[in-house]
Amino acid sequence: MTAVELAEVLGEPPVPDGTWEREAVYVSAAALRRKVAAESLAEQVGELDGVSEVEVRGAGFLRIVVSVPGELLERVEPLEIPEPSWPDFPRTWENPGFVVRYGHARACAALRWARELGVPSEGFRGELLDGPHDRWVLRVLAELPGRMVSREPGWEAYLVRLALAYHDAHERAPAVPVGDEPPGPVHTARVRLAEAVRGVLPGPERL
Repeated sequence: MTAVELAEVLGEPPVPDGTWEREAVYVSAAALRRKVAAESLAEQVGELDGVSEVEVRGAGFLRIVVSVPGELLERVEPLEIPEPSWPDFPRTWENPGFVVRYGHARACAALRWARELGVPSEGFRGELLDGPHDRWVLRVLAELPGRMVSREPGWEAYLVRLALAYHDAHERAPAVPVGDEPPGPVHTARVRLAEAVRGVLPGPERL
């Protein structure tokens, strides 16, 4: 179950909420905006595969919990977000342009290394992206459907947040085996995560 599928039922993209470290939560005011019964809409959402809980709150807000947030990668496609006019130098963490471009280059490197080390490209299992660093990247990626239809998507700040989340994941939850560790399904899942990040962040393949 992906955010795109949720949006098809809700009539608009849901908004990811919280950190997703322990549970992946979306919220939606679609029932209020569409002037439909929140309970009826909640019932439709609850029938989707991958939705583990739906709660109606307040005047009609839905709180939706999904069981496997990694499944959203099934529908993340490369985007053509205009690259902000950030300078190339200095190449330090204080320069948002460097942060974003280096994030793209790191994602590209992870894909190259994965091929060289024999990480299987098939057999993606979204449930393996369950560590805090993987889940934070997923949380930021989950904002894409809503930002794509927003009049003020705030791409500059978003790209920096995604890049910073991925830098942490790249270092602390690597997509390639470390030391004598054999390639496994978790690496396949993290390679798919790197592929999604590469398709969103602008930048060169090498930096």
